[in-house]
Amino acid sequence: MNEILKNILSRRSIRKFKQEQIKDEELQSIIEAAKYAPSAMNQQSWHFTVVQNKEVLSKIVDSIKLAYKNLGEPKPENFNPFYDSPTLIIVTGDEKAIAPQNDGSLAIGNILLAAHSLGIGSCWIHILNFIFNRDEFKDLKRELGIPEGYVSVAAVALGYKDMEGKAAPRKEGTVNIIK
Repeated sequence: MNEILKNILSRRSIRKFKQEQIKDEELQSIIEAAKYAPSAMNQQSWHFTVVQNKEVLSKIVDSIKLAYKNLGEPKPENFNPFYDSPTLIIVTGDEKAIAPQNDGSLAIGNILLAAHSLGIGSCWIHILNFIFNRDEFKDLKRELGIPEGYVSVAAVALGYKDMEGKAAPRKEGTVNIIK
């Protein structure tokens, strides 16, 4: 089996990370892979916001907790949807593009695979869509440097693994081949 297929078949979501920050060269390689994802009409409608600052990560977590509390669904004090990862990549897309959600999702796929190929754990995080697309969080988006008119696609937690992922069985009956 070739290396690309091995990488695809062996990548798993990681939800426990060491606190050691990933290397800048590794981060640059991961971002470069993201920027080479396919996109509708080659619009490359994505924007990547990398957060490695612990205080900023805490502020994002606190914003998420506040949003849930305001909905009457408070989260526990130790709740961290990013699993205490040292790096978070927030992927947003230009709402005026043809397919910003699809473009961003393909970029995230590249992020996940590139990280795995470098021995870095990753986990797709969807919870930011809950807060980022709400008016009361416009200031946070601005503070993070997310361009006006960009909508949340998802985020990726990154860090060196402090666990091994295990593959769930694949569902049967998900493929039709018509010849």
